[in-house]
Amino acid sequence: MAPSSCLMFFFLSVSSFLLLTAPPVRSQAPSPSSGGPLNLTAILVKAGQYSSFVRLLQQTRIDVQLNSQLNNSYNGITVFAPTDNAFAGLGTLNKLSQQEQINLVLYHVLPRYYSFATFQSASNPLPTQASDRTGVFTLNITTTAVNANQANISTGVVNTTFSNVLYADFPLAAYSVDKVLLPYAIFGPKPPASAPAPSARSNHATTNSSDAGIAPPPGSRSSSNNDAGGGSSSAATRRAREVGYWSLIAGVGFLGMAAGNIL
Repeated sequence: MAPSSCLMFFFLSVSSFLLLTAPPVRSQAPSPSSGGPLNLTAILVKAGQYSSFVRLLQQTRIDVQLNSQLNNSYNGITVFAPTDNAFAGLGTLNKLSQQEQINLVLYHVLPRYYSFATFQSASNPLPTQASDRTGVFTLNITTTAVNANQANISTGVVNTTFSNVLYADFPLAAYSVDKVLLPYAIFGPKPPASAPAPSARSNHATTNSSDAGIAPPPGSRSSSNNDAGGGSSSAATRRAREVGYWSLIAGVGFLGMAAGNIL
């Protein structure tokens, strides 16, 4: 056998021996993922006693918007979830329009992630997802040194505190509140309605009707004509009186002369 053939046979034998004696290689299963995309409604349902708020989220379709924002935002969100007891007896929600219901739900959401430590240095008022350029739909949240795990929240209509953390892992912070946060822009006192301004047509009609019932002022043309007519009538009356006066005197004198002749 040629030396090259012997060498090749040696390498093949060694390779076969190593393959047969080596432990079998197990295929490694993929590691399970850390979790699917965040779902706010699922977190609230699991926590319990938030069915009214979940129903409002779904009716207004805000749940879809928030879940998308949770998984595509670099700022995260903070949600204040009212309990079912907070909604009990709150019949005013049935009188709200669809847009007002949407604003009410968005008023319970801050457009960034807030931990309790963040609230301690936050500047009030805080904008919400319902805020616009005029600054309405804002919240005031304050903390005290007495209890670092409790914060006060005020809407201008409702004041309450919160401390129960439902979820606190960026990008979502969810806190339980015992009252529905009623925004001042919807539930605050309304200013009295101003009276409508009169139209130009009504002003013209009022002027004409007023002129019809008021005599023209002195010095007007019609007054001058009337005064002229009145002056002519007065002069004629004076002349008639003068003629009658002298006629009376003449008659008295005539009667006196006649009486003297008779005597």
